[in-house]
Amino acid sequence: MSQQRPLPDSVVLLVEDDGFVRMCAAEMLVDAGFSVVEAKDADAAWAILLDRSDVGVLFTDIDMPGSMDGVTLAERVHAAWPGIRLILTSGRQRLADREVPDHGLFVPKPYSLSQVLGAIDHVA
Repeated sequence: MSQQRPLPDSVVLLVEDDGFVRMCAAEMLVDAGFSVVEAKDADAAWAILLDRSDVGVLFTDIDMPGSMDGVTLAERVHAAWPGIRLILTSGRQRLADREVPDHGLFVPKPYSLSQVLGAIDHVA
C-alpha cells in the first residue's frame, strides 16, 4: 500500500553512484507509486534534465565521482529549473536543511521509505 500519492505528471530523478543503493531506492519509490528515472552520477543526471521536462523531484547523493557532486548538481538544477524540488542524501556528510538550495531537504543514509516520502511530501 502506497504511503504517498505521486506528484501529478512528475518524475523523481534518482542520482546515486552505488548501483545496489540506486536499485533499492528506485524500487522503493516505484513501489510507492512514483515514476523514477535513474542516473549513476551528476553528469548523467544533468544530461537527463536537458532531455526531459517531466522531472519534478531531484533525489541525489552528495558524494559521487564526476565533474560535480550532489550539492553542485542541486545548485545548478535550482538555477536552471527552479520548479524541481530538491532532496539530498549522504552517508558520509550531514547537511542542515538550510544548506540545501531552494528550501530542499537533507535525508541521511541509511534512510527509510517513510523518511524519503516525508521529504518528498514536504518539498512538494
